[in-house]
Amino acid sequence: MNMKKLLIIGGVAGGASAAARARRLDENAEIILFERGPDISFANCGLPYHIGGAIAERDKLLVTTPAAMVAKFNIDVRVLSEVVSIDRDKKELTIKNLKTGEEYTEAYDALVLSPGAAPIRPPIPGIDQPNVLTLRNLEDMDRIIEALAGKKSAAVIGGGYIGLEMAEALREKKYDTTLIELAPQVMGPADPEMASLLHQELRLFGVNLKLETSVTAFEEARNGVDLILSDGDRLHVDVAILAIGVKPEATLAIDAGLELGVTGGIKVDDHMLTSDPSIYAVGDAVEVTDFTTGQPALIPLAGPANRQGRIAADNIFGGDSSYKNTQGTAICKVFNMAIGMTGLSEKMAKRTGVSYEKVYVHPASHASYYPGSHPISLKLLFDPQTGKVLGAQAVGADGVDKRIDVLAVAIRAGLTVHDLEEMELTYAPPFGSAKDPVNYAGFVASNVLRGDVALFHVEEACNPADHQKLIDVRNPEEVEGGTIPGAKNIPLGQLREKLADLDKEREYLIFCQVGLRGYLACRILTQNGFKCRNLTGGYKTYSMVTAQQLSAVPENDQTSDDPGEESISKAGKPTAAGHVVKHIDTSGLQCPGPIMSLKNALDEIQPGEALTILSTDNGFAADIPAWCNSTGNQLDSVAPAKGGGYEATITKLQRADVCSAVHGGPKRFTNVVFSNDLDRALASFIIANGAATMGYEVTLFFTFWGLNILRKQGPVTLKKTMIEKMFGKMMPQGPEKLSLSQLHMGGMGTAMMKDVMKKKNVSTLPELIKSAQKNGVKMVACTMTMDLMGIKSEELIDGIEEGGVAMYIDHLGNNANLFI
Repeated sequence: MNMKKLLIIGGVAGGASAAARARRLDENAEIILFERGPDISFANCGLPYHIGGAIAERDKLLVTTPAAMVAKFNIDVRVLSEVVSIDRDKKELTIKNLKTGEEYTEAYDALVLSPGAAPIRPPIPGIDQPNVLTLRNLEDMDRIIEALAGKKSAAVIGGGYIGLEMAEALREKKYDTTLIELAPQVMGPADPEMASLLHQELRLFGVNLKLETSVTAFEEARNGVDLILSDGDRLHVDVAILAIGVKPEATLAIDAGLELGVTGGIKVDDHMLTSDPSIYAVGDAVEVTDFTTGQPALIPLAGPANRQGRIAADNIFGGDSSYKNTQGTAICKVFNMAIGMTGLSEKMAKRTGVSYEKVYVHPASHASYYPGSHPISLKLLFDPQTGKVLGAQAVGADGVDKRIDVLAVAIRAGLTVHDLEEMELTYAPPFGSAKDPVNYAGFVASNVLRGDVALFHVEEACNPADHQKLIDVRNPEEVEGGTIPGAKNIPLGQLREKLADLDKEREYLIFCQVGLRGYLACRILTQNGFKCRNLTGGYKTYSMVTAQQLSAVPENDQTSDDPGEESISKAGKPTAAGHVVKHIDTSGLQCPGPIMSLKNALDEIQPGEALTILSTDNGFAADIPAWCNSTGNQLDSVAPAKGGGYEATITKLQRADVCSAVHGGPKRFTNVVFSNDLDRALASFIIANGAATMGYEVTLFFTFWGLNILRKQGPVTLKKTMIEKMFGKMMPQGPEKLSLSQLHMGGMGTAMMKDVMKKKNVSTLPELIKSAQKNGVKMVACTMTMDLMGIKSEELIDGIEEGGVAMYIDHLGNNANLFI
């Protein structure tokens, strides 16, 4: 094209890149760049970090200045110049000089639109108040800094990139910070379970996180603004910052009659050309094509905007460059954590109907024996037929960026999970591992494609079918910190000797902490003729999916929100926090390493003494409250550690202290169900249901004859000894076979009682059992008496946990208890 005059509307990433590229391609062209604000190119992604103080000097945010642009590229840069209209017939712009108010016109041979995206300001009553601000440019940043000066509190509305970065910036400056998000998770593009780790991080750093909540009105208040929330609360803050999202600033394009895409962005082809042959558009205002789905999308990212600016300039000056769609590769820092993603998410795959399989791995960022190692939780999506890599997400304190970058290249190149196995990546202990997390994800996914192991996912673990049985192959010490309800614990080292107790007609759903031992267990079972599947990512993934994370950590002396710890604070701690006599550093160790080290260290100190433990495992902050509650030790604090990771202080308690610690805690009700008489069973479940509806945490502990209440009706094919078979025939099989303890009369009394219950609309025992499960009543079968009486896990109804006296005592506390 014989270029004479190129006009560019908007600077920053897309417009400034187009201008610089255009000059490099044609030294003689007339190039004019119009910018509504005073700055043509600044690091808008760095704005929150200047507010928080990480970037101390404001000028560091200026990528280039108008004077530098003129000197380096001989470009006519006109700041504070707003383009108010485009006349496509005349090929002419009308520009308003914001300094003088003067309007004038400028003709063009080619035009590049780079107006960007504007913050969304929904029509909420009171949203235009002066203390309700947005963040888009340097002027917005200055206004926020000025508004916060001398203030104490702020609210951020929206949990996307800007919202998360602003919440961190505000906490860095010690403001009381509330983050309000309408969705059930922050970081909307990510899958929910990956975001759950961010929820924990936000709360650990003192952010008041309110999910599934919206602002219905802003009301003027003295020295600030009141937020009226959808949950009925009223929140007063000094400053509110909107970070709800952005929308393409397409007003000029609409007024000029340019075609828009289905998403509301300016429609362009792969040369960045709009519906007008002389007008190009780039950056956040344009609609792109998603690389993995082929669907139209709005993906406002700086990297794509820069490339689009270059491509538009190439094509304007006679080249033939094309934009090859957007993957959505991005990363965000959230205090000590980072979340990165590229390609397809599971949410998007379900929405667009793309076939996929997924695996989770939780490896270390580098060799765990070298200081500073942190775990990475990595999710990989791939085509279940071809193995082609479709998408990835990762969360961790270190090494997330380079793994996501490698996987972004793999997606762009069309590689498969088998290629990930073969990737040769850098390794030295400070930087990586001989089997990099990318390799590791490839190994796990390839094992699935080769048929070495079948997977199941958390959704199925939460609702197993009648023919399925959950088996936890972790060690008992790990199980103390929590397990999946209904799971039987068979440590991996004992699995081979327990094979005779398993049923080849059932399918076993195996899990461990992160998936490796579960894989080994499945290999053992499969090669011995059993049907089994492994939970990808193990119990750690289960915890992420079910969001079993800390819900709140107060400022400074952060304490757990675990019920046992709450009860301590309500009743007054049995002792003050103990004198710290020991410190253990478990950095680099993944679960159960930190917990095992803690247990051994506590054995070495005296009751009333305390120790501190440092862990870099991102699940530690959620695991430690449950473990302390289960083992009867006192969690004094858990907080982020300097330099990353988490530090907890634990006081070792004497038995008497443990009893007083639970006094005044949550209302708990327990019942030892010893009998299999119908009337006693009815009483047990009627009382349990009543207590549950009154807010009690109810546990029924079934032992000896009471176990028969939980037996399934009908034949269950199992290998049993002669004595076990005799016991089974002599005992009633399930709730329908129970009889009254008195007035049985050869079965007549029992039948009469059932008839009266029916006429009086009294629930049957099976109905009461179902109601109890629905009401959250925990039913625990005593493993010791199961073994004595020859009752197998497979004979029990679904939803029953198995445990011993320690589990029962932990649920008991100092609350109501019956023995029936």
